[in-house]
Formats: sequence, C-alpha cells, structure tokens
Amino acid sequence: MGRDVPALVFTREDRRRYRDKMHTCLDVLAQMLRESGFESERPQVGLEIELNLVDEDGLPAMRNTEVLQAIADPAWSSELGRFNLEINIPPRRLLSGGPGSWEQEIRDALNHAEERASAVGAHLIMVGILPTLGEADVGESALSGDPRYRLLNEQIFAARGEDLRIKLDGVDRLAMYADAITPEAACTSTQFHLQVAPKEFADYWNAAQAVAGVQIALAANSPFLFGRELWRETRIPLFEQATDTRPQEIKAQGVRPRVWFGERWITSVFDLFEENVRYFPALLPICDEEDPQGALDGGGVPELGELTLHNGTIYRWNRPIYAVTDSGPHLRIENRVLPAGPTVADIIANGAFYYGLTRALVDEDRPVWTRMSFSVAEENLHTAARDGIDARLYWPGVGEVPVTELVLRRLLPLAHRGLELAGMDAEWREPLLGVIEQRCVTARNGALWQTETVHHLEKAGCDRKEALRRMTLTYRDYMHLNAPAHTWPVD
Repeated sequence: MGRDVPALVFTREDRRRYRDKMHTCLDVLAQMLRESGFESERPQVGLEIELNLVDEDGLPAMRNTEVLQAIADPAWSSELGRFNLEINIPPRRLLSGGPGSWEQEIRDALNHAEERASAVGAHLIMVGILPTLGEADVGESALSGDPRYRLLNEQIFAARGEDLRIKLDGVDRLAMYADAITPEAACTSTQFHLQVAPKEFADYWNAAQAVAGVQIALAANSPFLFGRELWRETRIPLFEQATDTRPQEIKAQGVRPRVWFGERWITSVFDLFEENVRYFPALLPICDEEDPQGALDGGGVPELGELTLHNGTIYRWNRPIYAVTDSGPHLRIENRVLPAGPTVADIIANGAFYYGLTRALVDEDRPVWTRMSFSVAEENLHTAARDGIDARLYWPGVGEVPVTELVLRRLLPLAHRGLELAGMDAEWREPLLGVIEQRCVTARNGALWQTETVHHLEKAGCDRKEALRRMTLTYRDYMHLNAPAHTWPVD
C-alpha cells in the first residue's frame, strides 16, 4: 500500500460510497480492456527491495526516519516498521544495457544508501527476516511514523476484534499473540514487476503462480524468527498470519484471507480485480474526487484510485497492478514471493530465472496450468517455504521430485529458452542462470547458510541469541562482497 493516506475515522456512508466507486472503477476497467487502451509496445521490468536496518552490533535499529533524511533520495521510502526501508529501482526494458548494468545500478544505489545510513549509526541488510529481531522489537511503538501504517493497523484490528495469533511449527515452535501488525514488518521481500499486454496477462499470471513454489525453494532466506528456527522461508506463513483480518470463527466459514494465493487459474486480469471487490471489504474506504467514467468518456485516462487502493490492501503473492504513467495506462504483475537478498547477484539471478521461465511457459503449446491443479500449485508454495532447497515439489510429467532435480532437468533449460526468446544471448544468460544452476548443484542457498552458521556457532559455545548476532554481522559482510550465497563459507 504505497499511497499516503490521512488519519481518519470512517463512517458507514464512507464505506457505501467507496463500494459504489469500486464498482464504477470495475466497469471502467472492463471497458478499457475491451477497447485495448493500454501501453504494451515497450514492456518494462521493475524491482523493489525491502531492507532491514541494524546497528553496529547487528541488532535492529529503529532509525528509518533519520536514515531516509540522510539518503535524501525519492527512490527510497519507509516501510511498515521503523527498522525497514524500501528502494524502488527505476523500471527498464529487460535487455536495456544488459544485466550487468542493472546489477551495477542496484549496487550503486545500495552502497550510497549504506554510506549515508552509517553516518547516522545504522546499516542496511537484505534478508527475508532479520535474524536478530526479537518479540519486543515488534510492538506498536515499532510502527513507522507515516499515518497510513497506523491507520492500516487500526482497521485490521477493528476487522479482527481481537489480537493476532501467530503460531508456527518448524525445527522449533513459536506461539504468540500480537496487539499490532508490526510482526508483518519482519517480512522483507524482493518484488519483481513485469509489464504485460492485457491479452497476455492471464497467461503470465498463471505461469507465475505455477512457478511460485520453485522460486521460494531456490531462494529461501528466512529461517529464523524471534530466536526460533522455523521454516526455511518463514516469511511466507508469518506474512499470512500477521495481516489476517479474520478471527477463528470467520476462518471456519471459509472467508478468504487477505494474504492470498488465490483459488483458480484466470482468463483475464479482470478476474482478479473483480475478486478483490467481491470478496474483500474495504480497509481504507477513501474516495478520490475523480469520476472514472467521466474521465474516460472525456478522452482522459482514469486513475481508478479506489480500485488501486483496495488492491494494495489485498496481498496476493502475484498481485495485478494497474498504473498510469506519462505513456498511458499499463498492466503489470508484481511477483511478491521472494525474500530480500542475500546479495544483489542472487537477486539478479532470481529475476533472470523468473522472467525467462514465465516467458517460456507462456510460449508452450500446452501450458503448465492446463496440466496442473491450482491447489497443487498452492501446496508447492507452502512445501517450498517449509523445506527450502530440500523440498520435493510436484510438476506435470515428472510427478513429485526434488526441486533441485526439477530445475536442473526441466526448468533451467526453459528459463534459458525464455530469455533467448526475449532476445538475450548466451553471453548474458549463462552467468545469470549459472548462479541458479550452482545453487541446485550444491543444494545451498541463504537459508541453509544461515542455519549451518548458527549451528556451528552454537557448537562452539555461543547461546542462540549471540549466535544469531554473530551470524548477522558475518552475513552483512558477505552481502557487501556480492558473491552468491551458495559460495559463502561456514566459519
């Protein structure tokens, strides 16, 4: 939810007007889709990275306001927690300047921010969940100062009517209650954006859903939460629970969660926006002045403000985005399944694999989503989050197999083919997808390095808290070296 919103008290009339405006926005979107009025001639990709702030000892630093002032760059913004930041990398064509230039642009931006942050006593870490984060760090006082976060917090708890229950069983067990949504701030992600034409949107979204589990298994980087070793990508179940507006009785009735994989393959982007309006009550019923139908009839481009704000409060793992830029309206998929980090090199490799694989799957004569049930795709996501690179996932034609075998034998060649179809030659593809290949060959990723390092430190005499702190400091050093995580030694 990137929009700034004021602190408000909502009335029943506000909610009625908002619902009416959303239905008008839906009608206008349907008309725009029929008339094909979207920018798709020069599709672009984009990237957002959420980061954590730590102090010199590797502990959470509640300093995002000071750090943002020090960075003084509009590409950087606050996130839910005072120990979070986000950078929005400018969109580009996939082949513009080559992957090396994109990687260098990201590293330059992060290095500049790190230099500015260190001047005010903070440091940046790209990791799915900050290993040194404690339960005491995620109270209401940890909410960022922006009114939109406090308003969202109030509305989620008003909908729930009770404290959040967070319960996870992994290697260790966690059971707690939270009186604020700040546990969600523990979840820091990498978000890949892919602009697509309306007629291709459903195919690309279906492909992204089909490969979500594979993405998570390969890139898992969140094994610790509040001192416990849980899932390899604990961020997935934590995010699902930390933003749940449903008390137990409502869950039992089958009401959909706001962090949602979905429940079916789609035939149009309209399906997703229509589901948003049909299934989810508004959390932030703030109406714009715009008349969407009037704007369209007058030859303008409607912002569809109510529809997009509502969409920002429904956390699909692959979220549809409608946006308006100087070149006109466009549609894109925001791929939200991956954790942040461990390095820029890892992130760029993950992006190449995602963009190439989805392109190849869309190009197949018999698409994977016609040979695979939607429920199996969702099951793959949670299996991958639990087991990481050791997961066994289902894929049509091969059954349930180790994800490393699936990628090496089936999906990596498809990713190469997809990037080749996009115009990327082997000289650019090989280094990028080579990182993915070696992750599979070594069966190592960020989550495995974190857990092995902590276990090593515990055997050497450290308690869990000190082991996590030392591991975090070492992680930060390796992150800056930018060697892919599968090459990191366990000291």
